[in-house]
Amino acid sequence: MDTHRDAHVAAVLSLVGEVIGTEEFPASAAGYRDLLGWARALGTVRRAGVEGTGSFGAALSRYLLAQALTFSM
Repeated sequence: MDTHRDAHVAAVLSLVGEVIGTEEFPASAAGYRDLLGWARALGTVRRAGVEGTGSFGAALSRYLLAQALTFSM
C-alpha cells in the first residue's frame, strides 16, 4: 500500500509478482475494511506491504495486524 493522508492506494500481486489489480481507498476505518475486502475478493491474502507505517500508514498497519495479516514495512 502507498499511504497518504486522505487515501491509500493498494495493489494486489500474484505469487509471481503479476499485478492483479490496483484501487484507491479512503484513509479511514471504513476504507481499511473495504481495502481488505477488495483484496480478499481477488484471492487469498497472504501478506501485505505498507509504506509509511510510522505516519500515514500507521492506522492501516494496526488494522492489518488486528486482522492477523503478516506484513512488511
